[in-house]
Amino acid sequence: MPACVPTRAQPPARPHRIRRPRKAMPDGDGSGNRFRIKGADLSASITVFLLAVPMSLGLAVAINAPLEASLVAAGIGGIVAGLLGGSRLLVSGPSAGLTVVSAEMIQAYGWRTTCAITVCAGLLQVALGSLKAARSALAVSPAIVHGTLAGIGAAIALAQLHIVLGGSPQSSAVANALALPGQLAQVRPAAPLIGALTLAVLLLWPRLPGRIGRGLRRIPAALACVVVATGVAAFAAPGIARVELPSWGSHVLPELPHGPVLGILTAVLTVTLVASLESLLSAVAVDRLAAERPDCTVPRADLDRELRGQGIANAVSGLLGGMPVSGGAVRSSANVRAGATGRASTVLHGVWVLLAAGLLVTVLEWIPLAALAALVMMVGIQMVNFAHIRNVHKHREFLVYVASIGGVLVLGVLQGVLLGIAVAVAVALHRLSRTRIITEKEADGTYLVRARGQLTFLAVPRLTRALGHVPQGADTIVELDGSFMDHAAFEALQSWQGTHHARGGKVRITGRAGAKVAEPASATQSCCRPWTPWRNHHCHEQPAQRTHGHQLASGLSSFQRNTAPLVRDELARLAREGQRPQQLFITCADSRLVTSMITASGPGDLFTVRNIGNLVPPPGAEGAPGADDSVAAAIEYAVDILQVQSITVCGHSGCGAMQALLNGRPDAPMTPLRRWLRHGRPSLERMASRRYAWARIAGRLPADAVEQLCLTNVVQQLDHLRQHESVARALAAGTLALNGMYFHVGEAQAYLLSADDHEEVFEGVGVNLLEDTHA
Repeated sequence: MPACVPTRAQPPARPHRIRRPRKAMPDGDGSGNRFRIKGADLSASITVFLLAVPMSLGLAVAINAPLEASLVAAGIGGIVAGLLGGSRLLVSGPSAGLTVVSAEMIQAYGWRTTCAITVCAGLLQVALGSLKAARSALAVSPAIVHGTLAGIGAAIALAQLHIVLGGSPQSSAVANALALPGQLAQVRPAAPLIGALTLAVLLLWPRLPGRIGRGLRRIPAALACVVVATGVAAFAAPGIARVELPSWGSHVLPELPHGPVLGILTAVLTVTLVASLESLLSAVAVDRLAAERPDCTVPRADLDRELRGQGIANAVSGLLGGMPVSGGAVRSSANVRAGATGRASTVLHGVWVLLAAGLLVTVLEWIPLAALAALVMMVGIQMVNFAHIRNVHKHREFLVYVASIGGVLVLGVLQGVLLGIAVAVAVALHRLSRTRIITEKEADGTYLVRARGQLTFLAVPRLTRALGHVPQGADTIVELDGSFMDHAAFEALQSWQGTHHARGGKVRITGRAGAKVAEPASATQSCCRPWTPWRNHHCHEQPAQRTHGHQLASGLSSFQRNTAPLVRDELARLAREGQRPQQLFITCADSRLVTSMITASGPGDLFTVRNIGNLVPPPGAEGAPGADDSVAAAIEYAVDILQVQSITVCGHSGCGAMQALLNGRPDAPMTPLRRWLRHGRPSLERMASRRYAWARIAGRLPADAVEQLCLTNVVQQLDHLRQHESVARALAAGTLALNGMYFHVGEAQAYLLSADDHEEVFEGVGVNLLEDTHA
């Protein structure tokens, strides 16, 4: 297996980019610099405000923080993060994910030091956002992220259950679990009944039937359950524990941190980690929700700017004596569904919260603590997402997920994250080291060394031990059945091969199908390889000194000299027997796509059709005047004559055809290229339609509109394929399979399309990636 030698590639054509206006107004409509308030934003802000107040108070009760601190955090999060963040529809405020961390900080250092820690964490978030670290934060394994949030949710639910039962929570999740039997033994009926009523209304409110129910459902369920519980408690349980809001004159501000330096630093890092991850994941989820609205033109979130905005909000909230802040999926989804169009709804909700904190103190003090505790307990339960558990189990990451949950519950949040990372690394190393290497002697005396799996430095001892069992001078076949070989394994194999040749032996290195792998070049020619023309590379000539004709002749000469001897026998067999490809491969004409390299195929394996944009016109579309039937003819020939077993439609990143579709002007003159690209318009309409969920790639949303259209185009062209008579007939007979594929050129990574819960998901091939279809 030849080693990859760095070569100089010609730079690809610069793609068209959708440029962001330099001076965009805060609500993102691009019409000017003024902050405009639309009617939809005003109504959405009221909806979010009615949801945020009980949620914020409940979270303050959960961590034993001053209740007014939750309202400060909700107001600052809405106004500051709303104005400065990178997501126009994300609503920030007190965080459920930070509940466990905040409770531990308050117990260990007191409230004023906790405020100072919040300030430091905010400044660290600003620094990370300035260093463009937001995307890197999302690179953490989804099993660790969702396991951490599930552990936090379980800890919240255990703690709030004690308040619902009329008691007080303990200092840790383990202590809460151990104290639960004693709490049940001395329970009094008032608090549990109010808590049960709160949960019942919370669960049943979205399911109210009829026209009246449809009208009532416009009121947030969180507000409805608290109002109903407050009204019932006012008459049925007048002595129940209620919210106590101290006067603003007693509101405290932060002080210089007191306590061990290592503990303070750990707390700062933990708040930064959890708040950043929760905010970034919520921003991605909000982008997806907004994209499902056909009337929404809000651009995607700038995650680095969002991280900076969250940091500034945390710093300001801490300075004013507020709780830690992060973007919340619950408030944000309510904002999107209420019809918000820009930042105005988020900012106004923060204004309403601050006004309520000053004017509605008497009303808020009627709320029973058991109702708020039941509300927060449900939030904690919902953080344990069974869809995430199924996806994690599907991708064999369940051990990492369980380790993260257990670490958070037993050790703490930061320790749980570190434990999850350690287990994830151990699992990855275990998979890399699961390489089976055996040595067998064939009947003709040839020795066969089979390597199953990835050849990394961890497998080098077994590889050298297996090669050592081959006698000197014996003819040997080394069969490599893996997609990766690192430098250490390559050097070990090359060294043994050279020594074995010197002692009279013969070595043939093959791939998984027995095809011969090109031999490593000698040291004097180490920079040239048979595939180097694909890299536009020639060792002994400068590109500027070559003519195009000379480059062609040089490439042909290299093929005759290096590659033809390896494939001559196979091509002679195909010339005698004719072609029998197993697959029709429809892909783009882009020069960066080398189909044989991507699919590890050889002569006779693929029947390939290439065109601009990997388009498959539906039947009849090519019969229009001036068009041709080339793609339909190729499909008919492949299915009916060659009887291929599968058809693959392969798109790729940075597709110029997709960029042309996105940037095309209606008044542009009709050219052959524009006439051809009309077959891609259904893909553009599908991407904008609300009927279809957006395609996802390896657990994330596409990076930009071009990538989203590239993915959607693959799905749409598969639909066009099914409309062809020969394809429909073969599909009905069960003799044909259709595949969708996406190749990311910059990452050299292929993704296959799979269906998951009526959603198109492109999964990475040869790597362990998670598609998060329920973000």
